[in-house]
Amino acid sequence: MERFPTEDSCREYLVEMRWPNGVRCPRCGNERVYRLTRPWNWVCKKCSPKAYRFSPLVGTIFENTNVDLRTWFQVIYLMCQSKKGISALQVQRMIGAGSYRTAWYMCHRIRAAMQSPEFKKLAGVVEIDETYIGGKAKNRHGGGIGGGKRKYEGGRGTAGKTIVIGAIARKGNVVAQVIENTKEETMVGFVRSAVSEKVKLVATDEHENYKRIGLPHASVNHGQKQYVRGNIHTANIDSFWSQLKRGTVGTFHKVSRDYLPLYLNEFSFRYNNRKEGNMFALVVAGS
Repeated sequence: MERFPTEDSCREYLVEMRWPNGVRCPRCGNERVYRLTRPWNWVCKKCSPKAYRFSPLVGTIFENTNVDLRTWFQVIYLMCQSKKGISALQVQRMIGAGSYRTAWYMCHRIRAAMQSPEFKKLAGVVEIDETYIGGKAKNRHGGGIGGGKRKYEGGRGTAGKTIVIGAIARKGNVVAQVIENTKEETMVGFVRSAVSEKVKLVATDEHENYKRIGLPHASVNHGQKQYVRGNIHTANIDSFWSQLKRGTVGTFHKVSRDYLPLYLNEFSFRYNNRKEGNMFALVVAGS
């Protein structure tokens, strides 16, 4: 808050992050734009016959909102610094937002901005595993007789849960994605889209589908309590799953399937930029 005491200081920082080599037209990329007398507005005469007017908010997550930039910056900072995430209710309390819906909307927009536009396939030694997001069956509710509610039977089964598959390069980045099923074409398709053909080794558990990925592969058998075999283990991706689940259970308490990809963006972004000194700047620049 000391760094950005006014709205103008926020807009100035946004311009620096978005256009480090000078302001460009967000439509056509034209460098020859003209600043208007109205503060923080420019015009491009190339991409529109009547000239196109724009501000630094155009095309960003801050566009068409009634929330000031100082508040947006504060929420971005809080989300970048919270290892297990921060709930919309907590954001609402900290920024004094008038409604929960406003805080919820802001958090999801920021999560969308955390998705990296540039993706490089993972190389080196890569670990791959799948997990299931959702509570125990005995704690989930379903429609009962007469419209009432009853709990599902069972304990730790996978029925009704959302499947997430992930790949992580040791000492590198992580990629996580929601998948519809654990069929061979689905899992192998993810591996080939996320892992480079030049990979040294793909380490997985005993799932049969991983044997058909067509890459250097070795596995450990978790079913037989085998977790490490020399250089072969899935400890890093398991650690990421643990962090994700601690956030979903301890911080958010409930995450719907529709919005789970946004939460994966958030946790993946923080993990992939864990050594970055200024994650806040990356989010603002990519907004």
